[in-house]
Amino acid sequence: MSGPGEGKHELKGAKVYIHEKGKSLARITHIDVEHPDINKIIKPGEATYAAGKRGGFFVGLKKGMLKRAGKFLDNKKK
Repeated sequence: MSGPGEGKHELKGAKVYIHEKGKSLARITHIDVEHPDINKIIKPGEATYAAGKRGGFFVGLKKGMLKRAGKFLDNKKK
């Protein structure tokens, strides 16, 4: 895990849960990452991929998501 660094923008207040199968409508056990800004990049129902890394995981973004992420970061800098 590398922690804070150049080009990394923290989503303060993001919540991460391990959502257990059979509880709160979960059909399978999975990890939920919740923050209102995430839907500015990944729209509800869109699929992407994740891969493990030392100390956590990363979420890969597809072309449309990358474009929205760029706009999000541009707006954040203003």
